Amino acid sequence: MNKRNFYVGMGMGLIVGGTAAMVMHAKSRTPKSVLGRTLKTIGEVSDSISDIMGW
Repeated sequence: MNKRNFYVGMGMGLIVGGTAAMVMHAKSRTPKSVLGRTLKTIGEVSDSISDIMGW
């Protein structure tokens, strides 16, 4: 597996995960707060992955 395939897969995973998080948060909130919470969640996940990978 080369690095490009890994990065594409990681990016797709973050996009799908972000979409799923946005859908789950959207049930009873305004769009602005849903987007903010989703971006915060994605940021936390990407930071965790970066820490684990040692980047």
